[in-house]
Amino acid sequence: MNVLVAGGAGYIGSHTVKELTREDYNVVTFDNFSTGKRDLITGGKVFEGDLMDRHCLKQVFKKYKISAVLHFASLIQVKESFENPQKYYRANLISSMNLLEAMMEAGVNNFIFSSSAAVYGLPDKTPITESHNLHPINPYGQTKFFVEKILQDYSRAYGINFISLRYFNAAGADPEGQTGEMHDPETHLIPNILLSLLGEKKKLEVYGTDFPTPDGTAIRDYVHVTDLAKAHVLALKKLLSSPESMFINLGSNNGFSVLEIIKKAEEVTGKKVPHTLKLRRKGDPPILLASNKKAKELLGWELSCSDIETIISTAWSWHQSLD
Repeated sequence: MNVLVAGGAGYIGSHTVKELTREDYNVVTFDNFSTGKRDLITGGKVFEGDLMDRHCLKQVFKKYKISAVLHFASLIQVKESFENPQKYYRANLISSMNLLEAMMEAGVNNFIFSSSAAVYGLPDKTPITESHNLHPINPYGQTKFFVEKILQDYSRAYGINFISLRYFNAAGADPEGQTGEMHDPETHLIPNILLSLLGEKKKLEVYGTDFPTPDGTAIRDYVHVTDLAKAHVLALKKLLSSPESMFINLGSNNGFSVLEIIKKAEEVTGKKVPHTLKLRRKGDPPILLASNKKAKELLGWELSCSDIETIISTAWSWHQSLD
């Protein structure tokens, strides 16, 4: 079976390509390499192209007999989405619609979407279930929300079968060291801690010490990227065997505060993490935790790498290997 992975040279996409090839799928990575890295691709074929180029999309579906599409390609920086919303709406919405149009023209109707916990906005309660109200509070989250709405309409009108996977905090790196996190700029907490220890980033800044949490810093749900990748393979198998569209959270149902993550990083690396305390950022919720009950029940998803020590140690090994 040929599977198209849009954005397969990115962080989560590259880990998923590895899991798909391990499961004997014939993978075609479609990427324009604006942010993705060729070095992260561990198997399958590569088709360089841009989702904004409809002719290019037609070519890849014509060249390969695609049976399903996994869509990871998007812009992801929340701060930048506030500063330049036009860039995000064009890149994340138009590209997704172009991909869906190319699928429909080629007669492909199986679609796995890389969504985000950002669709929930500021949660009313945690752990967050998939039935929670959707109130995204930034343009990035809005783009994920809108694509999910588009998918619902396309499913009803055109028979597109989809599973939208709402990630919480993806973290860690491939335990075998083949692929990992290489964002530029890097905005995620764990890699910024580790990069600061390697002298590649300035001293870590902690935003907010007055949240209603035990130590005053924000609590987040971290899930290992390998576990996320395995969830995509399970979602694909689910969709192919039982074509029912749905939304599924991917998280650990566990939470760690910023200061707890810093402490764990110090334990793993044996180094002190210098940091400065800053005022909290507008719109940051105190706690974000996922209910992963649906993923476990419907996909048979089991977490194998998402303890916080494994997350940090694999990330630390990865970043040291790049130094």
